[in-house]
Amino acid sequence: MRNVCFLALFVLLASCSGTPDGGGDGGGDGGGDGRGEADPLASDPVVARALHDPLMSDPDLSARNAANALLGFADETALPLFPATAEAARGAREAGRLELLADGDILPLPAPVASTGPIPNAAATAGDLLGALEAPESCAAALEQGFVWAADLPQVAAIMPRGMVVQAGGADTAPCKLRIIRYHTPAAPEDVLEYHFTRAARAGLQPTHHAGPGSGIAARGKDGAALVVAVRRAATGHTAVDLLYRAR
Repeated sequence: MRNVCFLALFVLLASCSGTPDGGGDGGGDGGGDGRGEADPLASDPVVARALHDPLMSDPDLSARNAANALLGFADETALPLFPATAEAARGAREAGRLELLADGDILPLPAPVASTGPIPNAAATAGDLLGALEAPESCAAALEQGFVWAADLPQVAAIMPRGMVVQAGGADTAPCKLRIIRYHTPAAPEDVLEYHFTRAARAGLQPTHHAGPGSGIAARGKDGAALVVAVRRAATGHTAVDLLYRAR
């Protein structure tokens, strides 16, 4: 049941990108003096863990409340995200371009086609995610969650340099050879799409740039391999990337 719960959680993560309430002045209900003194409660390991929970560092994970989730959240949490500053965005862009240039020219991202195609949007269901890869719905039961699934990605589905993995899952049994990865990056959405477009084309897939609410890349190979990359702005200021890959 845990495996089945993973896919639905991924869907919920994509649909719950709320911006946190309140200002950034650090003021609490107790009306502090605003000098930013350390909270003594943070020395308590239980409190400290709560303060560093992904929900605090990444509001995009608010869907950990997975009452109706098809994918449960295993207690293997990602590290806190590095801030999405302009400098970090430039650094991620340059790191991605240098990596691509090491193997050839970077393909310019073409103008998007009018349709959203198979790109999953915020309202996507578990079936939509599998359908985007033309994978059977029964593959949901084969999925396992764990960051190890993000460690052995093929080049066609490589994570952009300086990307921070938030959630990962996959399966290696035919016809469900899948990778479902969520990562955040300070790079701009267009830089992320250019990176994945070039990777897909170099691997022999035929990538298409789609616009609209489901902005992203959809690519198919002659052997049936499929890559789908959806991007959007996260509440943290990062670009949230949903990376779906099916090998054949």
